[in-house]
Amino acid sequence: MQRIRKAVFPVAGLGSRFLPATKAQPKEMLPIVDKPLIQYAVEEAVAAGITEMIFITGRNKRAIEDHFDKAYELEAELEAAGKAQLLEAVRNVIPKNITCIYIRQSEPLGLGHAVLCARPVVGNEPFAVLLADDFMDTGRADKPVLQQMTELYDYENCSVLAVQDVPRENTRQYGIVSSAPYRPGIELVSGIVEKPQPEVAPSTLAVVGRYVLTGRIFDYLEHLGTGTGGEIQLTDGIAALMAAERVLAYRYSGQRYDCGSKLGYLKAMTAMGLKHPETGAGLRQFLNDVCERMDPK
Repeated sequence: MQRIRKAVFPVAGLGSRFLPATKAQPKEMLPIVDKPLIQYAVEEAVAAGITEMIFITGRNKRAIEDHFDKAYELEAELEAAGKAQLLEAVRNVIPKNITCIYIRQSEPLGLGHAVLCARPVVGNEPFAVLLADDFMDTGRADKPVLQQMTELYDYENCSVLAVQDVPRENTRQYGIVSSAPYRPGIELVSGIVEKPQPEVAPSTLAVVGRYVLTGRIFDYLEHLGTGTGGEIQLTDGIAALMAAERVLAYRYSGQRYDCGSKLGYLKAMTAMGLKHPETGAGLRQFLNDVCERMDPK
């Protein structure tokens, strides 16, 4: 059985919900305290033992490439100024054994098309897909979400989707699965549909931002027509894959923040700011003060 060595990061989206902040910078470079969203996602992949990071990029995404590249001038200035801690942080954005590969998605044809763009690099191997704006916080108690999923893949040898229950009125925002119990925390997927209206959604179990897929998915993505929104949907590729292979839905351990929305982003920033050793105490006091001013007793 092949181990998962490659991860795909679809980062070509426009980030329109954060305009004008994303007019000239990728949404994946928005910071959570002092690291951008994409770095957290890459660190999650590294923790899962992945060594090849494949970024599916578009126009105005050069900042992502620069972030994971060596910054000679900045490092020289930090070294000259004796700022050893900052220098270490800049040099260790990504471990030296990690390879970064950048592939341009020429047209915004959907998540399924973005994943298909990685086929020349992934080949027939199993691989992971991470959506950086789904920010996963597992703290110190749990393994990172992708590591949980790759370990499940190693045991079951089939595709795995990260899922969570969502309010029924929100099903139109997600791929929604129908499933049967398999093992505690794991469901056997029997169907999947992209962004169904609440009244016709088969369940409230939504796929969220982390996938482990077998290489066979590419055969189905290559022959898909456009689906919901006039795009090539990864969900439709998974639905086709299910005719040939098992697909599991995994209720992961951890807290997800939807950083594709303003409120989700603010929640993630607040939660991580409270945990950060430099900001935690001060931010907690500030929030207490704000709450007292807004709701005096």
